Amino acid sequence: MKNNIEGKVVVITGGSSGLGEATARYLAEKGAKIVLGARRLEKLEKIATDIKKNNGAVEILKTDVTNLNDVKALVKKAIDSFGKIDVLVNNAGIMPLAPMAALKVNEWDAMIDVNIKGVLYGIAAAMPEFQKQNSGHFINISSVAGLKVSPGGAVYSGTKFAVRAISEGLRQEVGAAIRTTILSPGLIESELQFGSSDEQTSQFVQQVYKDAIPAISIAKAVAYAIEQPADVDVNEIVIRPTIQEF
Repeated sequence: MKNNIEGKVVVITGGSSGLGEATARYLAEKGAKIVLGARRLEKLEKIATDIKKNNGAVEILKTDVTNLNDVKALVKKAIDSFGKIDVLVNNAGIMPLAPMAALKVNEWDAMIDVNIKGVLYGIAAAMPEFQKQNSGHFINISSVAGLKVSPGGAVYSGTKFAVRAISEGLRQEVGAAIRTTILSPGLIESELQFGSSDEQTSQFVQQVYKDAIPAISIAKAVAYAIEQPADVDVNEIVIRPTIQEF
């Protein structure tokens, strides 16, 4: 029996490690055609080589999600290579946690640019194609920090609350033929834990991340949302380790 993932063209931002990489590998195994974007081209090349060795279909493009033209080019790569785009996973994100009083304004700017604008640029790039096809699926990666604020995470939480608000508004607007999923991970193994330049915060985060569960758990959640029938819209999934309190 053909699964509902096979043959679908899935574009993933932030695809060079962590959740993006795990999702790309998992969906490729299920027969999806993958288009991966990230800034680190050499990492994308290694992932693509592995996927192709397993007879998977994959294209890559160096992509900075803070640049709208880069994100448009990534979507165009999907259209040029595979003729369509079925799913956009807005996964790229950064998490340089620090107390507000540390005044890491450059890091605030970077989080807003990657975590909020990056998602908006993904939406802007894919929306015309989805509307033209009268089908499509936005999967936007938020966080449990988009549900609850913790000290040191005020700005990061702000960006992830924004992703949830934007996604919910998007869902209501696009309706009918286009699906929208918010995915909010808790502690998942990824490079996010190494994003803090504030030494004390960094030590705390890496201690907490000892409870993290593998990135494949998110890949399976993405697959679950995609494989539903076209008239079923899985709007929000929150995934945490059982041990995680917040």
